[in-house]
Amino acid sequence: MSKRDYYEVLGVARTATDEELKKAYRRMAMKYHPDRNPGDAVAEASFKECKEAYEVLADAGKRRMYDAHGHAAFEGGMGGGGGGPDMNDIFGDIFGNIFGGGGGSRGPRRGADVGYVMELDLEEAVAGVERRIEIPTLVECSPCHGSGSEDGKVETCSTCQGRGQVRMQRGIFAMQQACPHCAGTGKQIPNPCKTCRGAGRVEDEKVLQVKIPAGVDTGDRIRLQGEGEAGPPGTSPGDLYVEVRVREHAIFQRDGDDLHCEVPIRISQAALGDTVRVATLEGEAEIRIPAETQTGKLFRLRGKGVQSVRSRAPGDLYCRILVETPVNLTAEQRKLLEQFEATFTAESSRKHSPKSATFVDGIKGFWEKMKP
Repeated sequence: MSKRDYYEVLGVARTATDEELKKAYRRMAMKYHPDRNPGDAVAEASFKECKEAYEVLADAGKRRMYDAHGHAAFEGGMGGGGGGPDMNDIFGDIFGNIFGGGGGSRGPRRGADVGYVMELDLEEAVAGVERRIEIPTLVECSPCHGSGSEDGKVETCSTCQGRGQVRMQRGIFAMQQACPHCAGTGKQIPNPCKTCRGAGRVEDEKVLQVKIPAGVDTGDRIRLQGEGEAGPPGTSPGDLYVEVRVREHAIFQRDGDDLHCEVPIRISQAALGDTVRVATLEGEAEIRIPAETQTGKLFRLRGKGVQSVRSRAPGDLYCRILVETPVNLTAEQRKLLEQFEATFTAESSRKHSPKSATFVDGIKGFWEKMKP
């Protein structure tokens, strides 16, 4: 029975990225895993099929060979018979090997890195926090302790004789390639573990306590070495990268180490002056509002911002004044405001409302210039 196309097995396009391949493999592996389908021979065969497809397509060197020659790339020596090799593919492999390309094609690959996004409130980001997280990933198989062997016995690979690499001949060109039978480890398992089927790792959820340092901001990443996906037998695990995202705050907006907020005050407070209390990260503070304060005026409270993980001194808090128009007036309040408004005349507007007078003069000048 002929093998199905590996891209078809994983349900992805031939242009799929490494991340798309990984997601597709995880989805298929979870669907057909023997632990979820006990006694189902069809599901077990599908699981092995998608595992084989991913092992080839996830390796840059193997994927190039497969794209050029299909399943024939791993059957026999590739030297004789059939159509000629693709020259672009050949030169790509050669130059990749010379200049360090090809990534994992030279030997066994370690486990993949894992990313996790952690959302925090501003208070948590400023003070630091410890969080318990659960990550679905590949973890070391417990029964075989990651060896992939049911009885602990591992033998030298009969294909590469333990070297982990084989010599591939393509016409007049020859090159070293990771052994396709042992994935570059140089070892083979005669009695694979029944739990992980020799993979040395299984799908599970890893539970971790993660400490987030004080002062982090959106975009900051914390690296936890060795907490990513478990690697194939004999290799090291990947790393876990926790990326921070700080939620929007009801009062403060963060700009680096500085904080910004709006402080609403009444018209009477703005006109007569007053002392108002404002919130800071450490509690309350007072701002003295001078008489005749206008909307937009900034007050700076030094050291009331954020001390980030990169700075020694905290930033500042900038309070922007917002003069509010009163609403839901009583009849008495409305009457008082009407009496107050009646005290203004056209002549006194320049004295009492300088910005308004400047605006009116500007409009008049504009229309004068627009006249033909």
